[in-house]
Amino acid sequence: MRVLVVEDARQLAGAIADGLRGQAMAVDVVFDGQAAQESLAVNDYDVVVLDRDLPIVHGDEVCRSLAAGGATVRILMLTAAGDLSERVTGLNLGADDYMSKPFAFAELVARVRALGRRARPADPPVLERAGIRLDPVRHQASRHGRPLSLRHKEFLVLEELLRGGGAVVSAEQLLEKAWDENIDPFTHVVRVTIMTLRRKLGEPSPIETIPGAGYQIA
Repeated sequence: MRVLVVEDARQLAGAIADGLRGQAMAVDVVFDGQAAQESLAVNDYDVVVLDRDLPIVHGDEVCRSLAAGGATVRILMLTAAGDLSERVTGLNLGADDYMSKPFAFAELVARVRALGRRARPADPPVLERAGIRLDPVRHQASRHGRPLSLRHKEFLVLEELLRGGGAVVSAEQLLEKAWDENIDPFTHVVRVTIMTLRRKLGEPSPIETIPGAGYQIA
């Protein structure tokens, strides 16, 4: 899952981003509404965690423009105001969910995950293929019953390959979903991650390389 955090309180933004990354999500962070619009225009996000009171471009306008443009990204709006009228206004602007500050981080994670599931076609709660069993919520993976010890990026890449359902997933798609916008698009990090995944999954390797196209778990 790829998430954009838009929050002008930098310490809070960093804490949210670090916590979501710890839940095996790829996270970008911006601090104002204009930067949010620029990131949303060029990156494919599943969820945006959007503070309402933003500088330069207000969060309401960011939300309104996303809803008017038919964007598929799901919006979790944050605000310091928690009364009913504020929540109703935020939802009427096009937000999919609404949380008041301060909030429990565990609840934020649960809501982001729920919105992420709505942002893409429905998947089974546990992904299984080629003897691999992956539970995105519990962050657990195994092959033929043997638990796998995977780093966050390895887990994300394996999850995207399994979500492909046997289709070829390009390196660009894996970069888009498993890394943030700071990654060098010409890096070999996908190839290196696939190599370590193959080693950890064991023989015979379930991951096939399709020259010029990408990777698949057939």
